Amino acid sequence: MKLNEDQNLERILESAVVVNWADLMRGDKSGLIHIEYGFAPSGTLDYLQVWSSRTRGYWLLACSYWMSASQFHDIGIHFDNGYQSQGLADILAVVMQHQSAFYLPPNLGRQGLLQITAPTEQAGTAAAALMSDALKRVAVLKDREHWLIEEQPKETTEALLNVF
Repeated sequence: MKLNEDQNLERILESAVVVNWADLMRGDKSGLIHIEYGFAPSGTLDYLQVWSSRTRGYWLLACSYWMSASQFHDIGIHFDNGYQSQGLADILAVVMQHQSAFYLPPNLGRQGLLQITAPTEQAGTAAAALMSDALKRVAVLKDREHWLIEEQPKETTEALLNVF
């Protein structure tokens, strides 16, 4: 499957936030969200943090997602400061575990940062459609991978994996 501009990981993360805006803003329609992310040596994302600002200049960590464990955190999502969003948790689990389904941002040797402003109704609709497409894409790729691994001779699987 070829990637297009809509399959950019930063756009997917932005859409995940927009779709779950009410949870991250605790019902407020205004505010800002920052997504900070860092890279693993492989070039994939190692972690991301979602920060919420309902009041100018005041930021709260809403959640973190880690791909590797340390003595300070486990793998997966962790919500902070009373935030909770099952929808965001589910989306981040799929997206972070299947980063290869998307264009990754370039690793410039520093953390990345996305700033997301309060979405319009039109932006919310577009974000929901983009998330739906992204989740379908991951499902198709998982099905294809399962088919390659489980149902094909080893030689065929290796040849097909080189194509995909």
